[in-house]
Amino acid sequence: MQKITTFLWFDGEAEEAMNYYVSIFKNSKVLSVTRWPQGHASEGKVLVASFELDGVQFQALNGGPQYKFTEAMSLSIDCKTQEEVDHFWTRLTEGGGEPGRCSWLKDRFGVSWQVVPEQLPRLLQDPDRAKAGRVMNAMMQMGKIDIAKIEEAAKG
Repeated sequence: MQKITTFLWFDGEAEEAMNYYVSIFKNSKVLSVTRWPQGHASEGKVLVASFELDGVQFQALNGGPQYKFTEAMSLSIDCKTQEEVDHFWTRLTEGGGEPGRCSWLKDRFGVSWQVVPEQLPRLLQDPDRAKAGRVMNAMMQMGKIDIAKIEEAAKG
């Protein structure tokens, strides 16, 4: 069991979000679902759900409308290929998600994600600061990261 688990507060969509995320990530599964007990106004609806996305555990709560997700917290996905970047970008923006800038997006539930190819941080941390600057400038023009374009920018 992992020591720290991300806990996501939804306004009634916890089960839908959990099932959606599990369908997107390989090696993912629903771990448990706790429903409101008999006699409660929300009887039968999900209270808390636990799930795993590619080996990382999360919990989702149907807590009500008091709190909303913001970009101040995001989930970052490390990708090895452009195909992975395209897959996660497409799936997480479908159904009302919003593409953002510089690898960021917001899914239809309002959760912010970063879809990051492994090449990006490596190139941004290059000791050749001119190369890193060209990569940064290229990235700043993108929403979804195009690996070929950031590698081209690195070459000058």
